[in-house]
Amino acid sequence: MRKFHYSSIEPKEVGEGAKGVRVRWLIDRDLGAENFAMRLFEMDPGGRTPLHRHPWEHEIFFLEGSGTIIGWSTEERFGPGDVAFIPPNELHQIRGDEGSRVKFLCLIPIPKAESK
Repeated sequence: MRKFHYSSIEPKEVGEGAKGVRVRWLIDRDLGAENFAMRLFEMDPGGRTPLHRHPWEHEIFFLEGSGTIIGWSTEERFGPGDVAFIPPNELHQIRGDEGSRVKFLCLIPIPKAESK
């Protein structure tokens, strides 16, 4: 077992297509996890993740803030306590409202050849 405070993990800027978003890889292969990774995203007011898709599902739990999840043909509002499931290969983006800092946990399967 291993316990630590999330702030001990250095946040990394999310790359191309993102605006004002950082990620902390809380649990991953480096910690000994073989199946799932847990990431904490922190988004500045008006921030956004890239509009993207990937071959794995992921689960999101919104901790703070409000905004919109953009999908194939839908947009859904979110707030603290909301949960979202993104199926594999679905085009998606998370946008924070102006004036609202957003924090969310995102869990994904660890790919066989993980790269961060």
